[in-house]
Amino acid sequence: MSATGNMLHVMAGVLRDTRGKVLLAQRPAGKHLAGFWEFPGGKLEPGEAPLPALARELHEELGIHVEPQDGAALIRIPWNYGERGLLLDAWQFTRWRGTLAPQEGQALQWQLPEEVDLTTLAPADRPILQALRLPPTYAITPADVMPDQAGTWCQRIAEAIERGIRLIQLRLPLWSVEQVRQLAERLQPLAASHQANLLLNRDIDGARQLGAGIGVHVTAAQLDDLQERPLPWSQLVGASCHDAAQLSVSVHLADFATLSPVAPTASHPDLPALGWPQFQTLAEASALPVYALGGMAPAQADEARKHGAQGVAGIRSFW
Repeated sequence: MSATGNMLHVMAGVLRDTRGKVLLAQRPAGKHLAGFWEFPGGKLEPGEAPLPALARELHEELGIHVEPQDGAALIRIPWNYGERGLLLDAWQFTRWRGTLAPQEGQALQWQLPEEVDLTTLAPADRPILQALRLPPTYAITPADVMPDQAGTWCQRIAEAIERGIRLIQLRLPLWSVEQVRQLAERLQPLAASHQANLLLNRDIDGARQLGAGIGVHVTAAQLDDLQERPLPWSQLVGASCHDAAQLSVSVHLADFATLSPVAPTASHPDLPALGWPQFQTLAEASALPVYALGGMAPAQADEARKHGAQGVAGIRSFW
C-alpha cells in the first residue's frame, strides 16, 4: 500500500452512465464501516501510480477495464477515521470496456447523484457526492439591493434559475429577515422544478422553516458557535472561510465552503489576496468542495478547477 505523507492514498472511481447515474458499492460485513455505500476503488500498491492503481482496482472489483487517460479529476479528500488517516482521490469515468459485475460479492447500485441519501454513504465519500451535485458557479446577490427592489430581483433570480444557475445565495443585508424569507419562499417552487438551491445568508432558522431546496450559508463568525451541522442532509449548508482553521472547522458542519479573497476586491480592500498558489494549497488540504471567491467571474471556473476549486463564487459579474 502507498501513503502520502502520513496518509494512506486511496483511489475512488466515479463511474457515470449515459443517464448520469453513478455506481455505488456496499461495504461488506466484517469490514470497517460495513453496510455503508461508497465509490469503488482501493489502496495503491507499493510503487504504483495513482491512475493505474485505480484501473487495477476497478478491474478486480467490477471486471471492467478503464484507460487512465479517460479519467477526469473530481476531488481529493483528506480524511481521518479515528487514528486512520487517508487521502481519498476521486476520478470520474464515463467510458469503460467489459461487462460490469461484482467480482467480490459486493452489492452494487446505480443512482442519480441528487437521489442518493447522504446518510447511507461512508463519511469520506459524502464530499465526493457533493462535488458531483454542486455546480461550477455560485451566484451571490449584491449587498446594496434595496427592499423596494424586491419585485425586480425576484424576476432577476427567476431568470437566472431558468438560464441554468443552480446555486444562489440570497445575501441581502438591507432587507429584514422576514423579507428575505418571503423572497425565498416565492422562488422555492421554481428552484425545485429546476433542481436549483437557494441559500439564506446566516439565517439558519429561516432555512429550517422553509425546508427542501432552501439552505443556509453561514459566516466565519457563526462557525465558532456551531457544535453540529445546522440543517438536515437534505438542505445545503455553505460556509465562508478565509484560512485553514475555518476550512477545518467547516468539514463536519457544511457541504461546501467559499475561500476568499482569491484576488483583490473593492468590497474588502483591507484583506490581502490569497492568490492561486495559496488558494490551491488550502483547498486541496480541505475535505470539502471549495469555491474560489473574491475578484472572480463565471468565465474563471475552468481556471479555478485547475487550482483545486469546485468552481467560482461571486457577486457583480454573476448578474
